Amino acid sequence: MSVFNYKQRNNIVLAILIILAAFIIYSLRIIAGTLLTTVVMYTILRPLYLHLTRQWHWRRIGAAASLIAGSFVIIVLPILTLTLMVINKINDFQRDSFKIRIILSRIDDFMGSKLKQPDLFNNLTARFKNFIGDLFPSILGGAFDIALGVTVMYFLLYFMFIRHEEFENSLLKYSPFQEQNSRRFAEELKNTTYSNVLGQGFIAFVQGALLSIGFFIFGIPDAIFWGVIATFLSFLPIIGAPVIFIPAAVITIVQGDTFNGVGLLLWGLILITNIDNVIRFIIARKVADTHPIITVIGVIIGIPAFGIIGLVFGPLLLSYFILTVRIYETSRMATERLEKMKHPDEKNYL
Repeated sequence: MSVFNYKQRNNIVLAILIILAAFIIYSLRIIAGTLLTTVVMYTILRPLYLHLTRQWHWRRIGAAASLIAGSFVIIVLPILTLTLMVINKINDFQRDSFKIRIILSRIDDFMGSKLKQPDLFNNLTARFKNFIGDLFPSILGGAFDIALGVTVMYFLLYFMFIRHEEFENSLLKYSPFQEQNSRRFAEELKNTTYSNVLGQGFIAFVQGALLSIGFFIFGIPDAIFWGVIATFLSFLPIIGAPVIFIPAAVITIVQGDTFNGVGLLLWGLILITNIDNVIRFIIARKVADTHPIITVIGVIIGIPAFGIIGLVFGPLLLSYFILTVRIYETSRMATERLEKMKHPDEKNYL
């Protein structure tokens, strides 16, 4: 006969489950970015998968394989290619540091004489270099980690698609919220993902493309490279693209090309910065808009944890957290109202 009663055995099993869960979560910390990427990709591609299987009557395996192949060619491969191009270009700049130091010294002289701020640009450049270095740790860490992450992501994504009913029903079954709140949470999570990933990604792409076009028009070298950098930085609202085109305009003016320098500055201030507000207004009407404070704080959280993808995942995680708090508060208030309806005669006294 057992020395433990029924309740004690349940408590022991629960403690074991908590310990095992904590160990598993700790072990999975190295692929946390991969798991989050899988969730984001599933959320984005799920409507297309359902359309292929239900409307066009594709077999599940064929639909899942097609989406995986298509997303790799359209999304993953271009991002990896552009990121590797940025790293190679940064290495080229480091090898050609003598020319860069001459330009920076001229800019410092200009800042000192015009703005009474000697060494201002040099200090800003040093900070920018450190920021760029923090953006790419996962890429610099080696191709093996990237290949492993992509493989794990698509492996999980394949089975999530093939058995999407079981996957989604399990989420509803083990959700701590009531079914109605769980479905609401899923819908708002989808909108939040679209806003942070697709919406902010589209804004960043447009701003990066406009910056490249501006560099081409006004004769600034390495237009594509700086457009890619601006795309990454444009995930930061307000301060993203100006970090690129304002220094470029100043450098051009210092080198004696006032017309192109002023033209680039006007191009950036009038077109690149204002296009952000226009697209955000459209996204807010269609899906949802992410507050700039959430974006900035999320980026601060995300970059040390995830590297370059932290530009997206940091704000996304923070948005998920705020969404969970809102759903919890709604559920708590509903429970309190239900309790009051069950016990209408009970009164609280001080």
